[in-house]
Amino acid sequence: MQTSKYLVANERDAQWGITVSCVGKEEIAPGEHYPTKGHADGYYFDVDKGRELNEYQLLYQPAGQGYFKSAHISETTIKGGDIFLLFPHEWHTYHPDAGKGWTSYWIGFKGKNMDDRVRAGFLSPEHPIYHVGYSGEILSLFNDAMKVANEERAYHQQILAGIVNHMIGLMYALQRNMILDKNKPHVEMMANARMRIRETLEEDVSIQQIASEMGISYSNFRKLFKEFTGIAPSMYQQDLRLQRAKELLSSTDTSIKEIAYRLNFESPDYFSSKFKIKTGMRPSEYRDMMR
Repeated sequence: MQTSKYLVANERDAQWGITVSCVGKEEIAPGEHYPTKGHADGYYFDVDKGRELNEYQLLYQPAGQGYFKSAHISETTIKGGDIFLLFPHEWHTYHPDAGKGWTSYWIGFKGKNMDDRVRAGFLSPEHPIYHVGYSGEILSLFNDAMKVANEERAYHQQILAGIVNHMIGLMYALQRNMILDKNKPHVEMMANARMRIRETLEEDVSIQQIASEMGISYSNFRKLFKEFTGIAPSMYQQDLRLQRAKELLSSTDTSIKEIAYRLNFESPDYFSSKFKIKTGMRPSEYRDMMR
């Protein structure tokens, strides 16, 4: 059984960054013919010949099993709880296991927001499969997308773009957290380290001291911290101190010099330099703007 909706986007929609072309769901029983009928031109394909699309598609299989192959990867098993991403102009083919069938949700989209993520290396045709497990949140997003697409109210493309962004972010984060969470001691250590950094913003506590408290060398601590957060611990600490400085500048009469030393910057000039790099303004300019 297949349910799908194909959509139209205008040039103004495209300027939003992502437009959605289709959203659907199908349930293929064991032994049932595949692909199912009812797809629009350009979407139906011969499993043996494969196809190329001019858009991205995200496909989530919460149940069943199947197989996927593309120009970049050899045939790979798709299990329940897997998501795979199709890329524009990338040859691919996929199908459910004839003996097991599958349930599959999909959404097709294109736009500069996705192109930018691929260029930045977040997403790649060399690694199109994400093992996220069964996710009620992802299913809810697909159901929301189907509802919005079927209603097709004014500006539905902007709502769908938000849903796609949520899906992509969730997919990306879920898999990486599943990998990181396999080492529980490291998960707890990094959670404690981040809390410790936040608690000591106005204390003279260095990252080296925090690493020592955690019972790990600074070099290993820095490597782990960056793996979990995507940022070096010293930069994490500095960014939080600058955020705290913004609060103090906008809500108190504390002098800029006092704020600099209170937050353990080397000097008021150093503080002002870092603040301007981060915000584009000097602390005094930021305070004037907020008031």
